[in-house]
Amino acid sequence: MSKKIKLDIVSDVVCPWCIVGYKSLQQAITELGIEDQIEIEWQPFELNPDMPAQGEELREHVARKYGSSKEDSDNARANITARGAELGFEFNFGDKMHIVNTFDAHVLLDYAKQFDKQTELKLRLFSAYFTEHKDVSDRAVLANEITSVGLNAPEAMTLLDNPEVKNRINMEKAQWTSAGISSVPTVVFNRTSALNGAHPVASYKQVLTQLLEESAN
Repeated sequence: MSKKIKLDIVSDVVCPWCIVGYKSLQQAITELGIEDQIEIEWQPFELNPDMPAQGEELREHVARKYGSSKEDSDNARANITARGAELGFEFNFGDKMHIVNTFDAHVLLDYAKQFDKQTELKLRLFSAYFTEHKDVSDRAVLANEITSVGLNAPEAMTLLDNPEVKNRINMEKAQWTSAGISSVPTVVFNRTSALNGAHPVASYKQVLTQLLEESAN
């Protein structure tokens, strides 16, 4: 029996291409029938670590950060929405959407890891933000999402103000940045190679197949 392929997925919960990339990766794993040979761990990355508590209107943010016009923004949203739909994820962009700070979400994803609920919570947060227009920086929202995946919300929420936990998450973020990761999604395979960006299903299948062949030899 070949050993499992370890996938570290470096991503943020307000990154649309992160859920598109994951859905492509998931489809590749399913089509290869190797679900039991894959171990996934989500790693923290903040697209906007300095985002204030009130967040920023999404269109204004994209215009300020990337210089995008409204037409550029509309085209990007249509493209992302179509890609999501092909993979079974619903993007529901609206003009009142805000980009928000995601540090607390990363703390809770770290908590969920010990219960093997990390992927379930990550997907829940993607849906909460992109489909349901929920504020994933709001602690009441986060407590509800933690509960929805069967975890202990009161216990989890105490970690949000724990200096040791916050420091560890910051160190993990810095570790991936210092490894050269400056944009997400990035999927790291067995901590030896990586694919940056949201790739098609075929690309993930090709890399996974090669890794399976290598581990079998």
